[in-house]
Amino acid sequence: MSKKTTAIIAFLSGAAAGAAFGMLYAPDKGRETRDRLSFRLDKYRDMLRDITEDMLAGKENTPSAAKSEGQRVIDDARDKAEKLLGDVDSLINQINSRKEA
Repeated sequence: MSKKTTAIIAFLSGAAAGAAFGMLYAPDKGRETRDRLSFRLDKYRDMLRDITEDMLAGKENTPSAAKSEGQRVIDDARDKAEKLLGDVDSLINQINSRKEA
């Protein structure tokens, strides 16, 4: 499966779970809850329609916040790994210099 297909499936699963929990734990009357859920589902349906149209048209979406955060975490991990490698090399050099002395 492609990343976009997986994202759509995750989105739909989340929307369905949210709707179910919303109905179970709704503090409002049934009519008010149904109206609110109907509004939200219409909004999500429109968002999903836009996403699928973009996918079918082959458009690339702008990087999401999660993707940007993921890249930041990767860059941070890479910087820390390089620092650790430098520290290890320094320790190895210190150990080797003590052996030679």
